[in-house]
Amino acid sequence: MKSFYLKQKIMSMRGRFNVFDDLQQEVYKIEGSFLQIPKTFTISDLQHNEKALITKKTFSWLPTFYVEVEGRQIFTIKKEFTFFKAKYLVDGAGIEVNGNLWDMDFDVVKDGQVIGRVSKEWMTWGDTYQIQVFDEEWEMIVIALVVAIDCVKADQNTAAASV
Repeated sequence: MKSFYLKQKIMSMRGRFNVFDDLQQEVYKIEGSFLQIPKTFTISDLQHNEKALITKKTFSWLPTFYVEVEGRQIFTIKKEFTFFKAKYLVDGAGIEVNGNLWDMDFDVVKDGQVIGRVSKEWMTWGDTYQIQVFDEEWEMIVIALVVAIDCVKADQNTAAASV
């Protein structure tokens, strides 16, 4: 099992995150596009090698993201229409997201087996997520999933504040 901490940089118009391991050593950088359509997030290692690309679908009624890892499209994540509890459909990787997505406390499940666990840390400066990955093969996919869901939540908060 590997543990990561995804920390959002405050005052970033692009949406920037740093990913640290359990020893607080930085392992990945995540940078969102600024004033670009479609909105993208790039996950890179410390040598600036692109590991994953998350692209928001431009015209869709509900938020939809395409996730590529190592240049291959792995899955699509789409927020489903619900009234009370946030729910996401992950299509293409054979994984499910179960738990309390509103509070960002959920498991990533493949074939009935938990491959990742995500929990939001409260009382921190900026959004901080603890990510546990139980199978290293799914490391980048779980991290990309957290970024996509965080983007949906940020968009919803922005829309709600402007009403």
